[in-house]
Amino acid sequence: MFRSKFTLRSVYAGLILIGSLVWLAVFSFPDNQLHLVFCDVGQGDAILITKGFNQILIDGGPNDKVLNCLTNNMPFFDRTIEVLALTHPEADHLTGIISVIEKYQVETFVCGPEGNNSAIYAALREKLRVKSEKGEIKIENPYTGDKIRLGDIRLQTLWPEKNWFANKLSNTAANFNADSTGSSVLGLQTGNLKLNQFSLVFLLQYKDFNVLLMGDADSKVQNDILLFNSLSSLDIVKFPHHGSKTGMTEDFLATIKPKEAVISVGRNSYGHPTTEVLDLLKKYNVRIRRTDLEGEIKYNF
Repeated sequence: MFRSKFTLRSVYAGLILIGSLVWLAVFSFPDNQLHLVFCDVGQGDAILITKGFNQILIDGGPNDKVLNCLTNNMPFFDRTIEVLALTHPEADHLTGIISVIEKYQVETFVCGPEGNNSAIYAALREKLRVKSEKGEIKIENPYTGDKIRLGDIRLQTLWPEKNWFANKLSNTAANFNADSTGSSVLGLQTGNLKLNQFSLVFLLQYKDFNVLLMGDADSKVQNDILLFNSLSSLDIVKFPHHGSKTGMTEDFLATIKPKEAVISVGRNSYGHPTTEVLDLLKKYNVRIRRTDLEGEIKYNF
């Protein structure tokens, strides 16, 4: 009698568990909207674009808080990120990427060829090398005009422009230009040049919405960006460099005419976002949104 009761209880418990998992999966099943999430990762950047079971993650922030953002905004049973992009190899953008690569299957890694001498970048590069050699990940270097297509998600690369890149890296341009196979390049040194200048910039276009994702491409290169791209009347801009006073020129802002600006920022000693930036955005009637005040910032299209 004891054994029968135990077995019956076990069956009931198993059925309840299975039922709970089924309902959890049903409620976690994605809708048909495109979701844009500016993750709350502190003083850094991480942006998740998702539709259905397709995800693009741009940057990983300065720590592993990006994993919370993925957990909050992806089905629990979806452990694949189709595209993971690193705008430029600085710690506040790349550190969390290592945790993402360890916890999720990443199909394609997108980055610029530039590198640096930091230990965290070396660790990331080694992980990418191992996975690439095993055929577990594809690595791509996009330039102005290249497009990333993933289901209904379309990202157009606005920056950097390939010839500009090669000219800036005069000491490594020979090796850079010698890559005629189309394979990816990683780890080229930028010398005294600021990595922000090489930051990947993307334009997300979906239906009638246009979102400019600037990485940290700041005032030093914004005139160059406009030379190669036509930009105006944007819905949203991700403000470069966490609201630094050199993050955006007034001419650039007046040209792109965004309705809203998202500043990805955390507690910091730099004074980000600066008074100058906030006043400039207010001057052009741009709605300001900040992850340090709101946490995750989400848009559904």
